[in-house]
Amino acid sequence: MLINRSGSMVLPFLGVYMTDHLHFSIENAGIVLGFFGVGSVLGSWIGGYFTDRFGEYKVQIISLFLSVPLFLLIPLFPTVEGMAFIILLQSTVTESFRPANSVAITKYAKPENITRSFSLNRMAINLGFSVGPAMGGILSAISYEFLFIANAVAVFVAGIFYVKFFRKRNKIFEKDRKLHRKNKQEIKVKQGRNAYRDVPFLVYSFLCMIFSVCFFQFFNTIPIFYKEVVHLDQQTIGYILGYSGFIIVILEMLVVNWADKYLNLSKTLLLGSVLVGVSFFLLFLDAHLLTIFISISVLSFAEILALPFMSTITALRSDEQNKGAYMGLNGMAFAVSFIITPLLGTWVAGQFGFKTLWMGSTITMILVGMGLYKIVQYMLEKKAS
Repeated sequence: MLINRSGSMVLPFLGVYMTDHLHFSIENAGIVLGFFGVGSVLGSWIGGYFTDRFGEYKVQIISLFLSVPLFLLIPLFPTVEGMAFIILLQSTVTESFRPANSVAITKYAKPENITRSFSLNRMAINLGFSVGPAMGGILSAISYEFLFIANAVAVFVAGIFYVKFFRKRNKIFEKDRKLHRKNKQEIKVKQGRNAYRDVPFLVYSFLCMIFSVCFFQFFNTIPIFYKEVVHLDQQTIGYILGYSGFIIVILEMLVVNWADKYLNLSKTLLLGSVLVGVSFFLLFLDAHLLTIFISISVLSFAEILALPFMSTITALRSDEQNKGAYMGLNGMAFAVSFIITPLLGTWVAGQFGFKTLWMGSTITMILVGMGLYKIVQYMLEKKAS
């Protein structure tokens, strides 16, 4: 994951690439980014479906190696329609990796360490993400095409390392699990609850979607805000995004351990959501560089309090037979934001200005935090009873 995310250069700069290099309007860039979201939804569903049937190992391998040529093809589609098509295809393939990867974490982690395991995986992601956008800013200043080449190379190397490290381990794990089931005479596996009929979890996933609609402006409208309003160059934008990843790497395990010790899951999500709102409110107040760094610091701290614990709640809600479906459904909730966020964010910014966008995001996050607090408490109380 560290290798993979160290090459994450395309998504953070995709909006800037389209507006600055291809000269798309902000609205057209938002439409293309919306197609990334459609692909994310499809990929999350496909990844979850095939993970439950063929295992997370095969799904991750296919996703990684199919992603390589798709990254290289992106510069060959310079029109709005062409970009929408290739980004839809690319995101469908790459996002099928997510539910499979989440299931792999629950597979190899001890039950008492699930949250820490998700956090450790996210730490690798953010350590890579502290490198990728910073390098992407430097490379894009030379030529945007370097972004796609570097991203493809990183995914390919990650795939090679993944196969080398997990091929034998996966065979041993699957063999031991089948033997364990046979010894217990678990010929007929009890069917777990259907993720798509689990009403409390559907409400929870809907709130996660609204959370992510606001939070994932980090990948599209925030970089555009930095470029168009604050007038930062690509290199500086890359440094700021990389700084966010670095902050998360330094603090994540410490904050997660603190939250595990002093807060319950519902309070943690409430605090994380409210802090996301605070980060947007700071952008509403001021657009100076110091305020931007304070805002991104608060957003990074909020991310630590929210995202790993959201994954933990999903894992706790699922059974062994339906983890892929639950992870896929929750992944779809996040993926829907990749459709809504760029379309809604760029439309609001274009029609009413960024200040309206930031204030609306602030209010929304406070309400979402209250909703998550209630529904998580409800699910945990019902599970305990």
